[in-house]
Amino acid sequence: MKTLLKNGKIYDGSGKEPFIGDVLIENDRITKVGENISDEADKVIDLTGLSVSSGFIDGHSHNDWFAIKNDPVPYFEPFIRQGITTFVTGNCGLSTVGFDKDCPNVDKMGGGLFFFKDTTGKYGEVEDYFSAVDKRCPGNIAVLVGHGSARAAVSGYKNGKLTESEEKEMLGILEKALQQGACGISLGLMYEPGLYSDINELKKVARLCIKYNKPLTVHPRACSAISMAYPQLLGRSHLLRALDELVEIAKGTNLKLQYSHAIFVGKRSLKDKDEFVRIIKKLREDGVDAGFDIYDECLGVSVITVVLPTWYQGMSVEERKKPINRIKLSALIKATALLLGFNFNDIQIAYIGEGYEKYEGKTVHQIAKEEGLSDLNAYLKLCELSDFKGRVNMGPYSTPEIISEFSHNDNCTYMTDAWVEEHGIQNPAIYDCYPKFLRDSLLGTGDTMAKTVRKMTGAIADRFMIKDRGYVREGCFADLTVFDESELRKATPDRTCSFGIDKVFVNGEMLVDGESFDAEKAAKAGRALPIA
Repeated sequence: MKTLLKNGKIYDGSGKEPFIGDVLIENDRITKVGENISDEADKVIDLTGLSVSSGFIDGHSHNDWFAIKNDPVPYFEPFIRQGITTFVTGNCGLSTVGFDKDCPNVDKMGGGLFFFKDTTGKYGEVEDYFSAVDKRCPGNIAVLVGHGSARAAVSGYKNGKLTESEEKEMLGILEKALQQGACGISLGLMYEPGLYSDINELKKVARLCIKYNKPLTVHPRACSAISMAYPQLLGRSHLLRALDELVEIAKGTNLKLQYSHAIFVGKRSLKDKDEFVRIIKKLREDGVDAGFDIYDECLGVSVITVVLPTWYQGMSVEERKKPINRIKLSALIKATALLLGFNFNDIQIAYIGEGYEKYEGKTVHQIAKEEGLSDLNAYLKLCELSDFKGRVNMGPYSTPEIISEFSHNDNCTYMTDAWVEEHGIQNPAIYDCYPKFLRDSLLGTGDTMAKTVRKMTGAIADRFMIKDRGYVREGCFADLTVFDESELRKATPDRTCSFGIDKVFVNGEMLVDGESFDAEKAAKAGRALPIA
């Protein structure tokens, strides 16, 4: 099957300026790129007035958990509709891989965010996982092996240093995953059990990445000026303390260090932005291959307990009701909120549980006012109604100004860090995160269009060594996104749908054509991407 795309403005993924030309697809590959291609084709599509690039790559995804669903298509459709064809998954230490077949701790995987529910199976080894998803989901899947998953596999949620035998077993699991094609290792130092890891353990994990020349992606211990990760409320920002830890892990090496989702939670954290950039720059000057990624959102998704200390969660219902514990909790939350620069009007309820849909889309402050409660008591009520497992959207995590500045940074790449939820309010990044990056470029707040496209295609492919993807070149796989720059420019974003994306091809199969989405083809379009 040959398809000829004619007269498109081609962004080839290199960052070079676009050119008007044609792209010839034969089966799943690009066979020619150039001007006035005259080869016979089964289908000719005129792209006059439209732009074409390699299919976008989501540089930070958790869709490894959804690629093994019995029906993965609904979980991928909104991403495909915004032009994303490939996903770098397994982030934040919470991968679906990283355990042996007889692992007794599979229920500890996912950090309370992700679960083996309605899946075709549990595939702890990378080779088995790739066999399960290849040609069985809509997008191409590269997978990081999660340090948290491997640690949980050998010791559950053990608080403290691993024994020598446990550490050896964990490192063996991680190394085996790298040998089988994992594209790197991910750390999730804000989640159990990653948060219990000390610096020496993390250095050994980093050495594996150096050995195999693969990235170490990191969800740091803190993304805010104040957090529950460090006992000191005053002094150096917790976000910067967490970054200092990464400097310690990487110093003196050529580690490919990828700082996940460069965000600054709470207004008081925004001041850390300049020092964050300086530290990344200094790491690179010292030989560390440091980079970071962002999404085009100012809000973020979190668990409802994000500002609730673990000591309170662990109490019995009776202990929680004791006045002394309520006073202590109230003082701590008020101090944290003051130091962070947010309040309960900044926490929007996304999901509490079935039967509590009336709370969805409202802030904690709104709910408190409606029910005649204090903000704190309303918050605690919502925590308890959700069994401390509710989901919230909150912010600020960033600002338009920071997104604009970071978009111009050559060490920055793009991602969504989003997934489709079964219930409640969705993360808006599932719908239009990448079109918004393109729109920013056209409106002058983002980087040039050529560089913007690179940061969501070729730069990510290079970073994770994804061969023959991310570029519009002869021999590359036919993952292509066609977009309309005039539509992108005039669109209204954040409407629970994509915009400006005209066509999307995954391995030569056209899944999106205008408003239509071919779910039947999508079910078999994606490929597993083992990285040698």
